[in-house]
Amino acid sequence: MKNGTLYIGMTNDLERRMFEHKNKLYEGFTEKYSLHILVYFEQFQYVNDAIKREKQLKNWNRQWKIDWIEKENKNWEDLSSDWKY
Repeated sequence: MKNGTLYIGMTNDLERRMFEHKNKLYEGFTEKYSLHILVYFEQFQYVNDAIKREKQLKNWNRQWKIDWIEKENKNWEDLSSDWKY
């Protein structure tokens, strides 16, 4: 949701992580704010590149993040909605 909370994180298994978010398996930030819709993701071969990108995105202001998401996902659709868990 465009006006809701935006969460940036990295994982080595996005499908597993989305399952955890959607099923609220862990307490914390994502459970508190009911973050369970995947609107954007990037893939990296090397973990150091992923960490660098995560830090970069976390430093962006909110509007930059919204603009970046909407370049790829104008309607903020859940990109994981048809994944089989």
